[in-house]
Amino acid sequence: MTTIASIKATEVIVPAKPGSLNSDRVLDKDTAFAKKFMTGESWTEFANQPKWIIEITLQNGLTGVGETYRSASPELIKAGMDVFVGQDILKLNWRRLPVNDQRIYEAFECAVLDLVGKLLQVPVYQLLGGGYRERIDCMGWTGRRTPEDAAQKAFEAMQRGHKVFKFKCSDEDPVRLWTEEIRKKCGDGIKVLLDPNQRWNDVETTLRLMEGVELEIMLGLEDPVLHEDIEGFQYLKKHLGVPMYRHISLPYTQDIRDMIAFVRADAVDGYNFNGSAFNSVLLAEVAHLEGKPCWRGSEVDLGISETMGLHIAAASINCTIPSDIFGELVREDDLVVDPIDFQHGAALVPQGDGLGITLDLTAVEKYKTGQYLLVNQ
Repeated sequence: MTTIASIKATEVIVPAKPGSLNSDRVLDKDTAFAKKFMTGESWTEFANQPKWIIEITLQNGLTGVGETYRSASPELIKAGMDVFVGQDILKLNWRRLPVNDQRIYEAFECAVLDLVGKLLQVPVYQLLGGGYRERIDCMGWTGRRTPEDAAQKAFEAMQRGHKVFKFKCSDEDPVRLWTEEIRKKCGDGIKVLLDPNQRWNDVETTLRLMEGVELEIMLGLEDPVLHEDIEGFQYLKKHLGVPMYRHISLPYTQDIRDMIAFVRADAVDGYNFNGSAFNSVLLAEVAHLEGKPCWRGSEVDLGISETMGLHIAAASINCTIPSDIFGELVREDDLVVDPIDFQHGAALVPQGDGLGITLDLTAVEKYKTGQYLLVNQ
């Protein structure tokens, strides 16, 4: 009865809410960045890339759900479905599932753990070792902004109870003016995290752009310089006066071992981790041994992946920095019947069996593209 009888994959596109990404007047002309991260000039492509919803059904009728990263390969999804169908879900190695591509791995892992949680009648975080917290502080988030828009977005997040607001930025953005306007509008009510995605490139550029920035308002900088510039991270950590953070995103072909050099060099003050559940908890444990905190990263996800992110954050001992779980700020729908419960800037971890959510089939029908895959035993 615990054998996988069928798997269905449905492609969906859920658009971004108007005004939730970049300011209208801010266009991104970095074509290499746009190609790598699939953003487009106005970042609308970032949210409008297709995703696939995975539904794994057992012989006993139970179904588990998962969600791929943006623009996952349908050919690789189909190959994964062929491997899983007919297998006994209780005999799989849940830490090492038979999927190689990280952009689809999490979808299968999520659906498998959702099912196992339902079978054992426990939440997913319990399968990951147990929970440390039932509320996950979350950041506000947006793309590149004018100073006035940056202040308004931070103010709106503060009003919702968020303690931190995260901005994407490039070397063209006047981040000093951003912090000035935020300070005027928000006072001491919210901290700012700037994430250039390595686009400040080097120490010299970072120091120039941070000149005059109000350091008191800063939570820190995430990936200002190139990942390979470990000495640059070290220098900024020592001399800039704000915490430095490194993002390790396994779906972007990064390796779990990339962290080791940063640990040895004591190059950052903490980490942003996103990737599969067991690997993310492992990364968090390494950071904990180093004495550093972390947070759960994301990719402007829908409700399934964001809920899994909550379970991962709950099971990570040092996940104490507000997490990147903010899809409700950007997406017009999350495809789950009962949305994530946000209270005063924190999300409540579902306590039901498995993920503790129900897929909204009406919403899936509305946003599906017409592409789907089905494999039966």
